[in-house]
Amino acid sequence: MSPHETRATLALALVFALRMFGMFSILPVLALYAKDLPGAAGPTLIGVALGIDGLAQALLQIPMGLLSDRIGRKPVIYAGLVLFALGSFVAASADSIALIIVGRLIQGTGAISSAVIALIADLTREEHRSKSMAVIGMSIGLTFGASMVLGPALKHWIGVSGIFALTGGLALVAMAVVRFVVPTPSISRQHADAGTVPGQIGAVLRNTELQRLNFGIFSLHASMRGLFVVVPFLLVSVGGLSVDRHWMVYLPILVVSFVVIVPAIIVAEKYGKMKQVFCGAVALLFLSLLLMAVFANAYVGVLTTLFLYFVAFNLLEATLPSLISKIAPAGSKGTAIGVYNSFQFFGLFLGGALGGFLSQHVGSESVFVFSAGLAVAWLLLAISMRAPPAVRTLLFHVEPMDGAAAQRLSAALARVDGVTEAVVIPDEGVACLKVKIGGWDEPAARTLMKLGS
Repeated sequence: MSPHETRATLALALVFALRMFGMFSILPVLALYAKDLPGAAGPTLIGVALGIDGLAQALLQIPMGLLSDRIGRKPVIYAGLVLFALGSFVAASADSIALIIVGRLIQGTGAISSAVIALIADLTREEHRSKSMAVIGMSIGLTFGASMVLGPALKHWIGVSGIFALTGGLALVAMAVVRFVVPTPSISRQHADAGTVPGQIGAVLRNTELQRLNFGIFSLHASMRGLFVVVPFLLVSVGGLSVDRHWMVYLPILVVSFVVIVPAIIVAEKYGKMKQVFCGAVALLFLSLLLMAVFANAYVGVLTTLFLYFVAFNLLEATLPSLISKIAPAGSKGTAIGVYNSFQFFGLFLGGALGGFLSQHVGSESVFVFSAGLAVAWLLLAISMRAPPAVRTLLFHVEPMDGAAAQRLSAALARVDGVTEAVVIPDEGVACLKVKIGGWDEPAARTLMKLGS
């Protein structure tokens, strides 16, 4: 990548990290803090507080991305970060569970993920965009791990109100990064590989293979948010750990789970065993959640099943985006990801809200049983899915051409050895190719794109 592209990628990865740190670091401590707030009256409203930001993001992340196509990326990002900071400061000043819920809801309205991704697409060339997206993905994964460890420590040092205030401050820092570090694109336009195209949403929703993945990410994040309604209380009641010592649980579990999944990812991608690894991870998710319900009153059991859960969770978080890329039609990847992200956020909301309700009215074990039920339904869908093709998606710049010429070039590229799908999008000047991982005739494809036919 050029220095300009590297600067844009690293700066926007930092924006993601600054925003996500506040959202993630509150998860392991909010339930224990909120139980003593006026109006809490049990886990139900605690679960709503944990999940309500997901509802706002599910409803707004696609519209805000589309709005950024019309008025520009940075204005939408600034507005989203202001809302996120405002919600954080409202939650920091909260003296009741109701005000915590309001603050978290306002936080969720700052749904800038799609606008940030679109800005990355504006600032990077087609052939380097996947690298930028990979950097963003790594920044989110590292931020999640750091947040789980630092959240309990921050609760001890500055309290939960302090974490919310810090979150608001980090959002303001992110605004400064966008203003002074992130380049302003000369042209902003819609990108089929990175943004949602409204006309494609119906086809994406009807795609049965993508439906399986959408249900999967919904289930995965529902289980995760429900888990944080219950597990902090188990670490206190069963393990006798004060909340400021919970990092001693999360740190080794997350570090070891990250290490354990690396060989599985290599086997899935390099050796074409994606379906086997994927189904194995979903099966492990189901098993870990079921065992959580069984061993909820045994400290060693809680730790063991929590480790198994995060192995499955991290492996699925790493493989699901790859599956989306392999399965989605070449010209609809951005729309498929937008829909997928909306299901993820709905999962966060349902997992928190329903997890709190079940914990209060049925018992904490019922949260794990419900999540295990989602996981076993997902497992059945995963087993019956078609094995994803061993392909990767590549983007290339092409010279301007009319629609007829784009169709001819698409057909010619599709006939190149090793190319499984090709779509030329003339309005964007982009050729989107799915090529076999085992090898393809790149020189022939480049010759065709240079000639334009």
